This record gives sequence, structure tokens and C-alpha cells, in this order.
Amino acid sequence: MTAVTAKRFSIAEYHRLAELGFFEFDNRFELIRGEIIKKAKKTTFHSACNSLLLGELCLIMARSACVRGQEPIILPPDSEPEPDVVIARNRFDDYVSSHPLIADILLVIEVSDSTLDYDGRTKLSLYAESGIADYWIFNLVDIQLEMHSEPYQKQRGGFDYRVKRVVLPNEVVVIPGFPELSLDLSAVFPAQMGE
Repeated sequence: MTAVTAKRFSIAEYHRLAELGFFEFDNRFELIRGEIIKKAKKTTFHSACNSLLLGELCLIMARSACVRGQEPIILPPDSEPEPDVVIARNRFDDYVSSHPLIADILLVIEVSDSTLDYDGRTKLSLYAESGIADYWIFNLVDIQLEMHSEPYQKQRGGFDYRVKRVVLPNEVVVIPGFPELSLDLSAVFPAQMGE
């Protein structure tokens, strides 16, 4: 009896599928560990929080770094996720030649409600394995920010972050790598969420 295995795609193959029009009528996909994953539909709270977050970070960061919203990042050899927000180093070509690579990425942020388990397990492990130093989850279920830092490999395999800090929606946090810049979470979490 032969085992059935799924076809896994490289980043180059994934790009070729896009060029051939496979995602022409629905571009809500991302490549995670070689699998093409359909992204979840966003709730109104998710969209509101993401828009507020992106607006605040663009103001705070000004020209200190590049703030990207729902755009791909490259995590070789077989992942091209599209996080809700990424803060990346400024680059001379403004990322025209390629999406941000691991060395470019300062902070990855996911806004999570229906995808909380996936973002807190699968994506957290992927980002830790890739060496992403700081990963934040705006947890819309518990209405809190979960800040993860110091990626490491567990003794029995798998990857995680050594430090997890929970921050409440009325608190202020410092942007990693920019000790002089802070984000007031009350400007990000929609006020109606607590009702």
C-alpha cells in the first residue's frame, strides 16, 4: 500500500502559479510551509483594529521604518505569509525588487479573532523558526496584545518564543528596536469591543 502525500510548493512554484492566473479570481491565499492556505474572511472588528493599528504605526514610525499592511514576506524555503502588519527596515528600493526577507523584518503583527489558534500556534512556530525576533498578536477574543520575543528551538523539536507578555488595551507599549517610540493600545482596540 502506498502512502498519499500532499504536494508542497516552493516559493518559486507559488509565484509561478500566480503568474499563470491560478489566484486570478481570489487572491486571499498565502504559502505556509509549502501549503497554499486560504485566508479567513475578516470580521468588522478585525478590519477596524487592523486599520487603526496601521494608521497609528504609520504616524509613529514616520520615516524610521517601513510599515506594510497585509503584504507578503519571504520566509525561505517554502513560506510567504501575508501578516496583517509588518515593520521592516527602510530599504533603498522600497521593496520593489523583492518582498521583505528575514533580515529586513523588525516586527510581525497578526490581528486575530477567528484565526487566533492558527496565529498562536502555526504562525507563531513558523515565525520563531524563521528567527523573527518579535511577533505580536492583537487578540480580539480576549481583547489584549500578546507580545512574543526571543525565538528558540524546543528540546524535542518545534519552535516557540521564550518570552510572552500580555498587555491590556489601556496600556502603552514600546516598538521593538525603537525605544523612543511607543504605541497607545487604546488608539488601536476599538472602544466598542469591550461592550
